[in-house]
Amino acid sequence: MTSTLGLTLLAVFGVALLLFLVIRVKLQAFIALIAVSYVVGLLAGMSPGEIFTAVQDGMGGTVGEIAVIIGVGAMFGEILKVSGGAERLALTLMNKFGEKRVNWALALTGFIISIPVFLDVAFVILVPILYSLAQKTKKSLLFYGIPLLAGLAVTHSFVPPTPGPIAVASLLGANIGWVVLFGLIAGIPAAIIAGPIFGTYISKKIHVEVPKIMLKNMAEEAKGKQYDKELPGFGVIASLILLPLFLILLNTFSSLFLAEGSALLQVVVFIGNPGVALTITALLTFYILGTKRGYTISDIQEIATKSLEPAGIIILITGAGGIFGQVLVETGIGDVLANTMSDLNVPIIVFAFLVASAVRIAQGSATVAMVTAASLITPVIETLGISGPMLALLVITIASGATIASHVNDSGFWMVNRFFGMSEKDTLKSWTVMETIIAFVGFGITLGISFFI
Repeated sequence: MTSTLGLTLLAVFGVALLLFLVIRVKLQAFIALIAVSYVVGLLAGMSPGEIFTAVQDGMGGTVGEIAVIIGVGAMFGEILKVSGGAERLALTLMNKFGEKRVNWALALTGFIISIPVFLDVAFVILVPILYSLAQKTKKSLLFYGIPLLAGLAVTHSFVPPTPGPIAVASLLGANIGWVVLFGLIAGIPAAIIAGPIFGTYISKKIHVEVPKIMLKNMAEEAKGKQYDKELPGFGVIASLILLPLFLILLNTFSSLFLAEGSALLQVVVFIGNPGVALTITALLTFYILGTKRGYTISDIQEIATKSLEPAGIIILITGAGGIFGQVLVETGIGDVLANTMSDLNVPIIVFAFLVASAVRIAQGSATVAMVTAASLITPVIETLGISGPMLALLVITIASGATIASHVNDSGFWMVNRFFGMSEKDTLKSWTVMETIIAFVGFGITLGISFFI
């Protein structure tokens, strides 16, 4: 099957088969991506040897770059969580912002803490603070919850070293420093509009009280807790979270102010490599938040090992996405998609957003949506010769599309539904709309920037 029409139909079939396996068959995304890669390769006329080579190139080229970043980043986030860093950030910022602007403090808390800590984990850690505020003020839980969730959701999707943008950046070959920069540029307005602004509006429309079952569970858990360790300092937590971002950005723009070939530039390039920057930060975190605060080497090792469980899944799914993308390149489907976009006069940034949005709405998982969209975009990028900052912009565009319209097929929807005790209808009106606002604001900003790159 080598005709243009045949390859186009094969691309559509491949995505449809992937969605069928993930949605209807409930097949794990990793094995589904690999199976679809095999099927597409065979139908396109690739020999078994060519398919196996594509698998090796796709998996090795992708995982080799992100395994260190995601693995070490997960360890960093886990020790930060265990030490009470999330609570310290929230409490200090709420105190600084004051009672009248506490919703803004929560948005900022979510924005910062979700850089190293997974969204669902950070939310579960901080939700007792939301309950306490809602009980004290008698305001709707959404007044506090939506800003926090918006901050968490934005950096979870937009700002490395969170796994989503790291995975897409690896698949597209984008510079992590540019991804961080564009993620912040698009993410800050998105968090503000979807967080405190929308949160204030929706809390007046839907009054949500703290679920009684949650209060009961919290009371029971509190009975046996021993708070023998004080929370770490705010300055320490903020510095540790921002350190890898600073080093990565310093590396990205170091050539602008350091002489080429200089020893200092070589040092900056080394420590500013995402893997090295995170390793430095993780080691500092183990010492400052671990050893210095009474944790034994065994405790730290156990915490670090536990963090690799979710990280491993994300690494494998991203690797499988790399295989799918490599197969699409080898079959020539990338050329067909590029020509089709050109004929229809569809900018690649719009195409990327639409693909990520469609997959997200269809099957629910933001990670799968990101990886699938990136796999389809990768061969197009190679055909069109796109490089530099535009690649990073595409990462944020795909992340925006993969954030849109979280609904009943997304685990995040049910997490918010359960912890806030809302009906499905009210969850759609609040959480789902919030996610959609983030998606469109992020896309709008990246589209605007694309005109100047």
